[in-house]
Amino acid sequence: MSNATTTWETQVTVGLDLGDRYCQICVLDEAGEVTEEGRVATKPEALHRRFSGTDPLRIVLEAGTHSPWVSRLLSAWGHEVIVANPRKLRLIYQNDSKSDRVDAEYLARVGRLDPALLSPLTHRGPETQADLALVRSRNVLVRARTRLVSHARGTTKSLGGRLPACASDAFVRKAGPCVPEELTPALAPVLAMIANLSEEIRALDEKIEEMAKERYPETALLAQVPGVGTLTATVYVLTVQDPERFPRSRAVGSYLGLRPRQADSGALSPQLRITKAGDEHLRWLLVGAAHYILGPFGPDSDLRRWGLKLAEPGGKRGKKRAVVAVARKLSVLLLRLWQTGEVYEPLRNARLRGEVMTAADTVHI
Repeated sequence: MSNATTTWETQVTVGLDLGDRYCQICVLDEAGEVTEEGRVATKPEALHRRFSGTDPLRIVLEAGTHSPWVSRLLSAWGHEVIVANPRKLRLIYQNDSKSDRVDAEYLARVGRLDPALLSPLTHRGPETQADLALVRSRNVLVRARTRLVSHARGTTKSLGGRLPACASDAFVRKAGPCVPEELTPALAPVLAMIANLSEEIRALDEKIEEMAKERYPETALLAQVPGVGTLTATVYVLTVQDPERFPRSRAVGSYLGLRPRQADSGALSPQLRITKAGDEHLRWLLVGAAHYILGPFGPDSDLRRWGLKLAEPGGKRGKKRAVVAVARKLSVLLLRLWQTGEVYEPLRNARLRGEVMTAADTVHI
């Protein structure tokens, strides 16, 4: 998200620390001297008065709640906009004298020195952002329902009772009649809320199905893989956006935070947890799909065989690592299916083992 309209010789760099009510501004001239400090309201009208109609500027801001719409406005006014990755801004986070004014100056100075140090992000367009908001709203409702179900079960257990095991969407119908009479006044409104949330979730599921068919037909390619439903496929497409954005297919695993951290030093190379960078919701959905693939109901496939073999010697910890590894390979498989448009064949690698395999007939996982 940038307009390459500035040059090093004439460049003026602006650090913009976005707040919920106000944005702190720090302006550096070509020599790196601070020429202006101040703040402006975090509103389109205020930003228009300050930045519209000026000479092209390099404006550096940090990704956050307001950065999508702010960056779009600034780019439309002809400025070069750099949206910094918050995970790369330790210089700000670990500062002992942290303030909005200092943060804005740091953003400007790092952006003036080398924007690559900020690992710039490109925000989604407003349409994609709105579609993604639909699936995230569903996720919020599901989490709220899960907490209410856990509350009902825990409250019942505290009086020596136990509600039957069942799916969340059938909880009120199956577990409701089993609530102890003395807990009815306390849990009746909870059960009513769970029932209402289940209806809203079903309504959103229908909207997501319709949206996927009408605007994202490529989700059908991804949903060929058992364990990957329309929801997971839709979130994957909305998050990745462009299947050709990665130089190597395997890079999508790192993008989604499924790659182990590295802290190699000398002869030491410890095993660390995954980075958990990228979209948390999509990562959670891919891990859920991996659980299904490795679970008792997962159909036979190359991915399942590979994961089960990986989990064999490691006990409980090994199974957890296998789930994450399968989720990472699944993310690569989905990208390849999207890129090639091929029909998914679960046991292709097993069938072709020992034969000559070409790029034209193989989806690498």
